[in-house]
Amino acid sequence: MDFQIETQADWWEVEALFDTCFAPGREALSSYRLRDGVDPVARLCRLSRDETWQVAGAIRFWPVRVGTAPCLLLGPVAVHPTHQSEGLGGALIHNSLATAREDGWERVMLVGDAPYYSRFGFEKLAGVEMPPPTNPERVLGHALVDGAWDGIEGIVERWS
Repeated sequence: MDFQIETQADWWEVEALFDTCFAPGREALSSYRLRDGVDPVARLCRLSRDETWQVAGAIRFWPVRVGTAPCLLLGPVAVHPTHQSEGLGGALIHNSLATAREDGWERVMLVGDAPYYSRFGFEKLAGVEMPPPTNPERVLGHALVDGAWDGIEGIVERWS
C-alpha cells in the first residue's frame, strides 16, 4: 500500500473522512483537548488515496507527555467505509509505528478498544490518566523500545 505524509492541502479531506467514520461530537472527546493548539507530528501523519484519488484512510499522531516522559498520542485513525476490511487501517498503524521507532520515539498511547489494538502490541496502561471523561480500560500503550512504559505514571498532558 502506498502512503504519503499528510500536507496542509490534505487537511479538509482528512477531516471529512474522520467526520464520515466517527460520531458527531468527536471533537468533544478528551483526547481532542490534548490536541488543541498543538501541531501534530507531521512525519507520522499519513494517508492513503484510492484509485479515484479520494482519501481512503488516514492516521495522525500528537506529542503528549505523561509526567516528564514524552509520548505519542495515536489518533484518530480511520478508513473510509468503502475500504474497510482491506487491511488499510492495520497497514497505516504498522507503517507509522515503524517510522516513529526510526525517529527515536519510545512510547505510543491511544484511547481505544483493546481487542483491536492488542494485535499491534498495545496493552492497558495502569497509572496513566487521560483527562476525564475517559474510561481507564481504554487507555492503551505500546512500547517502541523494550521497557519504555516501565515506571511511567501520571496525567497525560499536552506537549509542544
